[in-house]
Amino acid sequence: MGKFVITTRANGEFQFNLKAGNGQTILTSEGYSTKAACNNGIESVKNNAADDNRYDRKESSSGKPYFNLKAGNGQIIGASEMYESVAARENGIDSVKKNAPDAAIDDQTA
Repeated sequence: MGKFVITTRANGEFQFNLKAGNGQTILTSEGYSTKAACNNGIESVKNNAADDNRYDRKESSSGKPYFNLKAGNGQIIGASEMYESVAARENGIDSVKKNAPDAAIDDQTA
C-alpha cells in the first residue's frame, strides 16, 4: 500500500512524495508555503489519480519519458521521475492510480 510522505524543503516549503508499497517514490509535488496547502495537494492527487486524462505524458530534452499529474484546472499537482522507457512511464502511472486513492499520510514535519 502506498503512502504520502510530507517533508520540509531546505527553503522551509512543504512538499509530499507519493511512495509505492515498495518505498519507491512515484510522484513528487511542488513546494507549498503552508502545510494546509500541501494537504490540499494530496487530496487533489487522491481525487485525480484514477482519471487517465489527468496524466500529461511528456519527454524530457534528453529523451527520457516522464509524466505530470494535473488537477481539473490544469495545474500540475505532481511530477514523476525520469524513466528509461515509455513502458516504465506507463507502469509509473498505473502505480499512482493504484496507490494514491487510499494512501496513508506520513507527516514527517510534526
